[in-house]
Order: sequence, then structure tokens, then C-alpha cells
Amino acid sequence: MLSKDAVLERTNRGLDVFKHYIQGGWRVGRNFLNPLYEDHKASCNIYFDRKSFSYRLKDFGNDVYSGDCFDIAGKIKGLNCSNPQNFVEILKMINRDLSLGLGNDDSFAVSVSMPAISKKQPENTPISIPAPKKTKPYSVINQTFSARETEFWRQYGILPEILKTYKVFSLKEFKSENNEGKPFTLYSTDNEPIFGYSGKRHIKIYRPFSEIRFLYGGLLPDNYCFGLEQLPSKGDTLFITGGEKDVLSLAAHGFHAICFNSETSNIPQNIIKKLSYRFKHIILLYDTDKTGLESSAKHGQQLSSLGVKRLVLPLSGTKQEKDISDFFRIGKTKNDFIQLFIEFLDNLYSETMAVLKPCEIDFNNPPIKSEMLISINDVPLGTQGNLFGITGGEGTGKSNFVGALIAGTICEKDNIDTLGTIIQRNKDSKAVLLYDTEQSETQLYKNISSILKRGRNKTMPAYFKAYCLTSMSRKERMQAIVQSMDKFYYQFSGIQRVVIDGIADLVRCANDEAESVGVIDELYRLAGIYKTCIVCVLHFIPNGMKLRGHLGSELQRKAAAILSIEKDENPQISVVKALKVRDGSPLDVPLVQFAWDKEKEMHVYLGEKPKEEKEKRKETELMGVAKTIFAKQRFCTYVDLCEQIQTLLDVKERTAKSYVKFMKDREIILRDTANSSYFIISNI
Repeated sequence: MLSKDAVLERTNRGLDVFKHYIQGGWRVGRNFLNPLYEDHKASCNIYFDRKSFSYRLKDFGNDVYSGDCFDIAGKIKGLNCSNPQNFVEILKMINRDLSLGLGNDDSFAVSVSMPAISKKQPENTPISIPAPKKTKPYSVINQTFSARETEFWRQYGILPEILKTYKVFSLKEFKSENNEGKPFTLYSTDNEPIFGYSGKRHIKIYRPFSEIRFLYGGLLPDNYCFGLEQLPSKGDTLFITGGEKDVLSLAAHGFHAICFNSETSNIPQNIIKKLSYRFKHIILLYDTDKTGLESSAKHGQQLSSLGVKRLVLPLSGTKQEKDISDFFRIGKTKNDFIQLFIEFLDNLYSETMAVLKPCEIDFNNPPIKSEMLISINDVPLGTQGNLFGITGGEGTGKSNFVGALIAGTICEKDNIDTLGTIIQRNKDSKAVLLYDTEQSETQLYKNISSILKRGRNKTMPAYFKAYCLTSMSRKERMQAIVQSMDKFYYQFSGIQRVVIDGIADLVRCANDEAESVGVIDELYRLAGIYKTCIVCVLHFIPNGMKLRGHLGSELQRKAAAILSIEKDENPQISVVKALKVRDGSPLDVPLVQFAWDKEKEMHVYLGEKPKEEKEKRKETELMGVAKTIFAKQRFCTYVDLCEQIQTLLDVKERTAKSYVKFMKDREIILRDTANSSYFIISNI
């Protein structure tokens, strides 16, 4: 008969119950951390109580968890021992989980003796501590799966290959002993087959059509976990199910899964923590009956810090339709389950997906094409929503070139000299903003005077705002730029152009990667929000075709185009050359020249340098690239060479291939005839 006394007698006075539900390496009489909650001080103790003649737990840190084995088992399941109906459920659960064999839970009468039985002993009599649970001897006789047994597994999609992988056998006979040491034998029949889940030192018996469905032989591990050995080293999703059959069914449909001894068993956090490094998602997928829903909710809360989530199947929760095996048995497919998981992810990532939705590209509704605001020979340099970089050494004419870009934007008449560039005029009187972080207020005033003179403006337009930020801290400068752009965007119904003359002065160090990335990302974001072109002047001396420092590298990566202003062999002449052009090759952009004109009292456009000069420049700079690539290696494959050129020059693959051809034609690099034609060597 299933009763409190019977359970205590078969569980070493409750010690086996504690060992089953409280995992870990705790010992009787020693303090340990209570695994049932976030315990930070070892003040929990399991001891033998003389009055009740049974084991009890005392938690000095949280007395709510103090009590006998029935109290603790009830707390784990969310049941109150003081409630007679709940106490019956606790007895049934312990009988089932520990395979005590105290009759069928549903048919046997249950005698509940609520008051503790006191067995007094003389005070001088030493307490007899029950011995730990012993290994249950067992023997089995395997047999080939019958057609009926094979069909039983097949209805869940489980084929013989899966059964073999997970060491599941059909048993003809199972011999073992009960908790009292009495031997017994079970025989398989057509109506009551016996299956065995075989482990290293144990076997768990599954009898799907019998009153007692689960038994075990040998020594079941404290942290029993079925399917753990069959998991891959890494995977996308891992499901924690309520039983072995569910693990097999998921595996048969291509999913990774494990289970512990039962849904109410404690899940060791150390195992889940290790698995969390191997799998992107760990999902609780328990039965949809009352026990399964309560257990999955409890485990989900306990393991939430490890990222474990909970998925509830759309099943009725009856005995015929409650778990993932039933899900597949009733005709659902792998795609149905994947769709269910996708819906789970949609709900999990609902906020993120809602934010991401406007960023999705709809091929049938192409975005509005960005206007070309600055160009040279119809090559787009400055476009809406992008950054445009200008760099060069001190005294090369950067500020004068930038002034020409502004003058072309605010000019009142056509046909002004914009130093070889084509500028879209600001016909709608949108805001034009100039932020100078380097020059004095006096020098900036002179520069603005030159801009107005070049643009033939009689007065300074109201929409043109220029600021000297040298007196501000670097943090204040960035804040002032962000907030003033927002204000002028609404005041003038848009922003036509923004020029930041000296973006290096917005960060503490141009080689600080985090700061550099942060500033460039913010400027790029602002350009997109306000649909404008932000001209970033970087006061660095360029090294060949790639800017130096993290700030330069990040600008070169994000900008639509980069121009470098350098002195010609004739120091009176400045040359504009392209370092990067997003749509095309920078070496195909003409070299623009400008110089100071005394009569006009401003810099003027001198035309393009001859084609021979452009080819010479291309040869010189590609020779520098080749020296860089072959400085640490003698041989280089064609593919690797193209990839390195793409990285060094930030160009597309087709451009890199054209550069390789150019270097071969000019004999900057040579092909080694002794080796395969895919190998290239340097001849420098």
C-alpha cells in the first residue's frame, strides 16, 4: 500500500528521496548550498532526526526550505504537504520517480498518515544511520525487435537506426531485486513489451503498456541525462524534454535533445552552463499536462540566468496528446515543428523584429535614389546619406578646396569656379553648416569671406551657419554638432551640406579604436537621418592610398569617397586625387589641379593633369602596394593577391583584378614560370 511509512521504509528513511531531488555532492551532516534557490552561503544541512526517525533538511538561511523529504519534494512540485490531496500527489510522485513499486498510483488505495511517527530510543542508544542506496543487481536478455515493437516506435518517427544510436534494446527478460532485496523477473509479451535504455553501469526499463512503466537496474547516476553522449560538439538548438521517447522522436526528425530522469527531477545547472557554450538555444519542451506545465515553468525560472527558454506545444494535454512524440504521431511533420519554433522566435524577438522591419529591403519598391551633390567628371563623390572625406597635409589647400564646395552650394549665380568639381546648388535654401575645430575665429572669418566672394554672394545667406569650436571640449563639440543639426534641420526644412573641418578634434586620440568607430558611426547615422552629405576633413598626411590611424581607417571604410589634397612637384600647385570611390576605381578619377591667383585673390582651377601623369601616379602607388604585400612573403597566389589589394585599398574585387593586370603589364610583379600559373612573385 502506498503510504508515508511505506515510502520511508523503502527510501532509507527518506534519504534516497533527498538524493533524488537535491542534486550535487552534499553529504549528511555537512553544510552545503541549497540548489533550490540562489544560495550564497552554505547553511543548508540534511540530518537524521531522532523524534521522527527519518531524515530532515534544515536551511538556516531560508527556513521555508526546512522540512522532511515530503516537504522538499512538495516544494519542488509546487504542492503543500499540509493539504491532504497534495500530500497524496507527493506520495505518488515519489513512488513514480524513484520506481519504488508501491502499486499502481491510480488503482491502489493510498493511506496517508499525516502525523509523524515518533519512534523513541533510549538517550544513550547510538543512532543507526541507514546505508546509502546500493547498486541493484540485474541481468537482461536482449532480443530482436518484433514487427509490433518496431511499429510502436515507428509511429513516433523513430527508426531502428535511431534506437541503435541511443542504445535502446528490446528485452526478452529482465531480472533484478526490489528495495527489500527480493528478486523478481519480468518477461516481455506482445501486449507488454519491455525496452531498455542502456547506460555504462545501469539500465532504465521502459514498459509503455504496463502498470509500472519505469524501473531501473544497476546504479542510476545522480545526474542521469539521456542523450547527452549523442549530442554534437556544437549546434543551433537543444531541447530538454520530459522523457527518453521524446528525445528519440526529436532526434529522428533531425533535432538535438536530452532528458533527465523525469520532468520533476532537478536539472543540474553545471550541465546546462556547459551546454550553453555549445548551443545557441536551449529550450524546455515538456508535456502539456499539469505536471509538465508546472515543471517547465519552474525550471524555466530557475535556469533563466543561463538563457534557457520554454516552449509549450499546442496540444490538449490528455494522455493521448501531451508531448512531442504525440505531436509527430498525430501527423505533424518536421516542417510543422520548425514553423512552431519560428513563431516562438518571432514572439521572443518581437521588439527587435518590429524595429528591424523598416530596415528591410523591398525589392519591388526600390528606395529613392540618392542625389549626387558633389562630383568630378560625372563620378559621384558626395551623395545624400553618405560621408565624404577630404584629407591631406598642412598647407596643401584643404580649407580652400572645402570653401569651393560650400561656395558652389550657396552661390547666387552660375558658372563660378568650384576647383574642378560639379556642385548641386541649394535651390531650396536648406541649411548649410560649417563646423571648424582647428582654426581661430579670425581665420574662419577670412575663410567665410573668401567663400562668399567665390560664390558671388552679396551677403551671408541666413541658412549658412559657421561655427568656431576651438574653445569647446571634444565631448562638447560632438554634442553641439548633433543638437544644432537637429535644430537647423527643422528650421530650414532640411540640411543641404555639413562640413566638419577637423574631425580628429572630436576624439581624444585618432588611434583610439572605440572612439573612432563611435564618432564615424554617429556621423554616418546623422547623414542618413537628415539625408545630407557630411564632408569630413581629416588633417592627416596620407600614406600612399590608405589613411593612417583608426579614425582614418574607419572613415575610409564608411565614406562614399575620399579625396586627398597634395602639393605637386611645383609647390605652387595643389593636386586633388581620389583615394576611394565607392562606384568605380579611384585611379580612374582625373587628377585635378588648382593654384593661387593673385589677380583674382583666390585659388583657381588649372584643369586636369595629363593622362601620362595619371598613369605614372597609378604605377607609383601600385608599386608601393606591391612592396607592402611582398614585404613578408615571397610568393602569393592570384586569389590572395586580389584579396590583399581589396583590403589595403578598400576596393571591389573587379577593381583589384584590374590592378593586378596593370601591375603585370608594367612588370611590377611577375609570374613564376617554374611554379603553377596561380603563383605570383615580386620583381622589385
